Amino acid sequence: MSDFFVVLQLSSLISSEEGQDDTSQSSQQMQNFGPISDPFFQNKYVKFAMPQSCGVNQEQTNQFYVSNDKSFAVIFTGQIDNAIELRKHLQESGYVFNSNSVSEMLLHLFVEYKAHAFKKLRGRFAIAVWSQEEKTVYAARDRLGLQPLYYHITNESLYISSSKKLLNDNTSNTQLNRQALQYYFNFQYVPEPFTLDKRVNRLEAGHYLFYKYDDQVQIRRYWQPSFSHLFLQQDQWVKRIQESLIESVSKQMKSDQKIGAFLSGGIDSSFIVSIAKQINPSIKTFSVGFEQEGFSEVDIAKQTAAELGVENYAKIITAEEYIKNLPQIIAQMDDPLADPSCVPLYFVAQEARKHVEVALSGEGADELFGGYRIYREPMSLKVFDYIPTKMKEMLHRLAQMMPEGVKGKSYLERGTIPLKDRYIGNAKMFENDELNSVLMHHDPNITYQQITEPLYQDVSTLHPVEQMQYVDLHTWLRGDILMKANQMLASHALELRTPFLADRVIDLAMGIPVNLKIAKGTTKYILREAAKGIVPEHVIDRKKLGFPVPIRHWLKNEMYDWAKQVINESETDELINKAYFIKLLDLHRQGKNDYSRKIWTAIIFMIWHRIFVKDDQIDHQLDEKRKIS
Repeated sequence: MSDFFVVLQLSSLISSEEGQDDTSQSSQQMQNFGPISDPFFQNKYVKFAMPQSCGVNQEQTNQFYVSNDKSFAVIFTGQIDNAIELRKHLQESGYVFNSNSVSEMLLHLFVEYKAHAFKKLRGRFAIAVWSQEEKTVYAARDRLGLQPLYYHITNESLYISSSKKLLNDNTSNTQLNRQALQYYFNFQYVPEPFTLDKRVNRLEAGHYLFYKYDDQVQIRRYWQPSFSHLFLQQDQWVKRIQESLIESVSKQMKSDQKIGAFLSGGIDSSFIVSIAKQINPSIKTFSVGFEQEGFSEVDIAKQTAAELGVENYAKIITAEEYIKNLPQIIAQMDDPLADPSCVPLYFVAQEARKHVEVALSGEGADELFGGYRIYREPMSLKVFDYIPTKMKEMLHRLAQMMPEGVKGKSYLERGTIPLKDRYIGNAKMFENDELNSVLMHHDPNITYQQITEPLYQDVSTLHPVEQMQYVDLHTWLRGDILMKANQMLASHALELRTPFLADRVIDLAMGIPVNLKIAKGTTKYILREAAKGIVPEHVIDRKKLGFPVPIRHWLKNEMYDWAKQVINESETDELINKAYFIKLLDLHRQGKNDYSRKIWTAIIFMIWHRIFVKDDQIDHQLDEKRKIS
């Protein structure tokens, strides 16, 4: 579906209340909005439009709806999973429909329930609504952040869009947000609600905003995940998980579009494909890997596909391909994202789009069912619970004195630092104090705890594993996992569907006790039990790899000269301590320690900065500098 763009003229609202007619002024302000098409709805207060390049086709006409008296208008992008049920409910309440469009259903739902309508929606969506009577615009984002939504406010206007690029196209070049930059080097992505452009914010998942003429932009949370602690026998859990996933996959395969699925060597994608095969025996699957030994699950994926009797298409990526395509891939991003698996995801989406229009994928399973190995950490550190505070303080000081890379240093540090002060999600690139060496203008008052502390307060009484899951659901899942999936698939006009993030699956997973997630030396224990008899046996107990990338090896060899050139020639001297990263790169090559992810975080920002801040045209980027030594 297409992105959308909304402009609310604040000056028009104010002058209207003062009895003035500002139509000519607001009309002039609404013109020349870059790639935006002629609006399908516009008055002197607000304009709703879509990207000009898309034209207006039948699918797009289903994305917007205007009431007959023009008192309400709605526009959305995404997929409403419970649209049929909501339509039936509204019809029973007396609403008469003039079309079969989801957008008309959304308009009637809003008329009936106002902002409470957002709580009733299931699926992935970004939505905006205009109420003429209230002279108010509303905008909402789905529960888990499957669909992005951005906003930008000036003295004259409020801009809302499902694409940050559309907002950027209607302003000048990126104005760097220094606070968000610090967070980026902590997290390897920019956490909500920030973006690297200080004028643009991302509406947080499960939230809506509204603007009334006599007030400021108001933001409200309408949903948050919560652990329910259901008490069931193991066989009951197995049955419910199987039923909920079968229902979810079945619903997400009800479409006239061609549907395929990503397939790695792990339990999540294999579970989805195994169910999908029962619904559509001819489903196509897609895998990706690298030439580097130990960094490809293609052979395992092909074995799984063969046992299930489904087609599999695999893409093997070379280091040269990786480097050559990296600027183009980063150009698809709204903000820098230093997860190396963005690139294989880009390539597998490219391959899939040759055959299908929709891809089923396993995002969310690890966060919901306890799939990350780090979730076993509270058990391994439990011995520290019995150590007196004074002794822990001594051990912590000892750990700090130990050289980097010495065995036991990390274990002592983790055991003597409270969870809330060390865990910010499944990835942490730089500690707060390390940023003094990384950034030229480090602000010690900006810390990652400002992002995570409110999350830990929400779940302070829960098990440490559940606290970690809760943090990941709000940081890692939204900022990394879903962001890269959305951006990489969208770059190939491939639609993402995520059966593990269906509401029934989420609600069920949030009730699973910790001892059934982390058990018998493995993660996702109960999900693995539920997969038995459905998924090929060789997959059940395999360790998670996902889309592993050999960055650690490449930065010592094939990528070393390229990486050094990117750092040296980056015009980020005012922002980044480039000498620090050159030193890290050399130490990494010498095998002193694995600094690959820290180096990669800097490199991705530098390339992003060249494209979005310096506004370089990636088509003309130094072909000679892409050569690999």
